[in-house]
Amino acid sequence: MDSEDLHEHEIHEHHEEAAIHHEQAAKHHREAAKHHKAGDHEKAAHHSNVAHGHRLHATEHHEEAAKLHAEEHGE
Repeated sequence: MDSEDLHEHEIHEHHEEAAIHHEQAAKHHREAAKHHKAGDHEKAAHHSNVAHGHRLHATEHHEEAAKLHAEEHGE
């Protein structure tokens, strides 16, 4: 695998990881909503915080993919 193919693979992997973290964030937001509706605000807050963490990880992967893309294309 040459360096360009390796970059493309890395970019693809970062996008996949970002998608996984966004899906996990959505799952925890749904759990937070369910617990909030049931009146369990402590569990709702927990799931909301976990969702926030997944969103941060997704953002990190997005930023890394964008950086690699820019390096590859001289942007």
